[in-house]
Amino acid sequence: MTLKEPLPVAPGTDDARAGQPHRATAWPEARAAAVRAGASARAGRAPLGVPLGQALGQVLAEPLLALTDLPPFDTSAMDGWAVAGPGPWTVRAEGAVLAGQTAVALAADGEAVRIATGARVPAGTTAVVRTEHARTEDPLLHALREVVPGQDIRPRGQECRAGDELLPAGTVVTPAVLGLAAAAGYDELPIPPRPRVEILVLGDELLTTGLPHDGLIRDALGPMLGPWLTALGADVLATRRIGDDAEELYAAVTGSAADLVLTTGGTAAGPVDHVHGVLAKAGATLLVDGVKVRPGHPMLLARLAAEPTRPVPTPSEPTPSEPTRPVPTRPEPARPPHVRHLVGLPGNPLAAVSGLLTLAQPLLAALSGTAAAAPVPPRVPVQDEVHGHPYDTRLVPVVRRGGRAVPLRYNGPAMLRGIAAADGLAVVPPGGARPGQELDVLDLPWPAAEGAVPAQGACFT
Repeated sequence: MTLKEPLPVAPGTDDARAGQPHRATAWPEARAAAVRAGASARAGRAPLGVPLGQALGQVLAEPLLALTDLPPFDTSAMDGWAVAGPGPWTVRAEGAVLAGQTAVALAADGEAVRIATGARVPAGTTAVVRTEHARTEDPLLHALREVVPGQDIRPRGQECRAGDELLPAGTVVTPAVLGLAAAAGYDELPIPPRPRVEILVLGDELLTTGLPHDGLIRDALGPMLGPWLTALGADVLATRRIGDDAEELYAAVTGSAADLVLTTGGTAAGPVDHVHGVLAKAGATLLVDGVKVRPGHPMLLARLAAEPTRPVPTPSEPTPSEPTRPVPTRPEPARPPHVRHLVGLPGNPLAAVSGLLTLAQPLLAALSGTAAAAPVPPRVPVQDEVHGHPYDTRLVPVVRRGGRAVPLRYNGPAMLRGIAAADGLAVVPPGGARPGQELDVLDLPWPAAEGAVPAQGACFT
C-alpha cells in the first residue's frame, strides 16, 4: 500500500498485522483528517441549480450575489401622497399610484398624487407624506408636520446593489433565505450535489431474516446505515451484502461509482479481515488507520485511486461544399479527477456507529459543504461518573434530561440498546469523567425524544 501521508503512531502499541507500531490516530485528529478529505474531494465538483421550491434545508455551494439592486427602484414606504417641492400641494386628479404600476412624473413643485406602500414613486417626487400626517381641502393637500426631503421613500439600492454578496457559501437555506433569493432575482440556487455512498456489508455469518441460529446472527448494520446516511444528506446508491471473499470485495470497491464506499467489518487482523489487503491491491492511500477511541478503534479512512478524466475532443463535420479534410479542434478543458474515499467501519454495531460519527459524518459534511454551517457540539454536564479508557477517548450514549447528560449503560461495542434510546454520544476523555463535568455531546441526526430515562443496567462488553 502506498502510504503517501504520514500517520501518527501511538506509543507502546503493536500492530498485530505487521509487527510494527500501531498507526492509531487521536480521535480529534481523525475527525479533522476526515474533514480535510471531504474538503479536498469537494474541490472541482460543479454545483447543481436547484429550484427555490426544492432548496429548503440545503446549503449554498457559492456566495449568494444580488442580481439586482434592492429595492430595484425608489419605492414608497407608506400609504399617503407623493409630493413635489414644498406644500401645500395640488392633488392630481387621476387615481392613486399602486404597486406594480408605472406612474406619470410629477410635473412641477406643488403637485401631489396618491400613492400606495411599495409603489414606485413618480419622477420628481421630493417626499412621501403619510396619510395620517396630512389633511385635504379639495384640491389642496396640507401637511400636519414638517416634511423632510426623502422621507418615507425607500431609495433604490438601500438594501444592496447588484453584485453585492448577500450570504456566504455554506449558508443553510432557510425560508428567509428563499425569500431573499427570490427578491434578489433568483429562480434557482447553487447547491452542492449530494454525496453518493455505497454500503458494503461484509461477513458470511450474517442473516437478513429470521432468528439467529447455528452461529449465524442478524445483520443489524445493513438496515441501520442506509437511513442514517440519508439523514446526514447522502444519496445511498445501494446496500450490498458481500461474504468474506477478498476478490468480491476488491471488485465491489474498485467498481463503485460512489463518492464514499462504506464497509462494515474486516478492518482488524482476523483470518477473514480483507479490507487492508484489498486497499493495498487497489493502490489506495491510508489516511487514518485505527483511531484512539472506544468502541471502534479498528476503523480506517482511505483515499481510493482515481484516474483523471481526459479531455474529449469535439468532433467536427465538413460542410457539403468543402472537401473532407482534417479540421483543428479545441478539446474541452480537463475536469478534475473524481476523488473517492473508503471508510472502513468495525463490524460490531456500536463500534460501527462510533466510526460513522468519527470519520464518515465529518467527511460527508465537508464534501457536501455543510461542515461550516454545522453547530459546535454542545457541552453538557454529565450526571453520573463515566468510566474512561486509560489512553483513548470513549463515546458513550446519553440522554439529556434537566440540562444534564445521563449515561446509558448498554454501551458495549456489540450493543445497540443504549444508542437506540440515546439522543447523543458523550465524548469522554481518557481517564473518564466525574459527575458534573462538562462533556461535548455529538447530536444524532433525528429529533431527541422526551420522557423518562430508559431503565438500563450496567453492562460494558
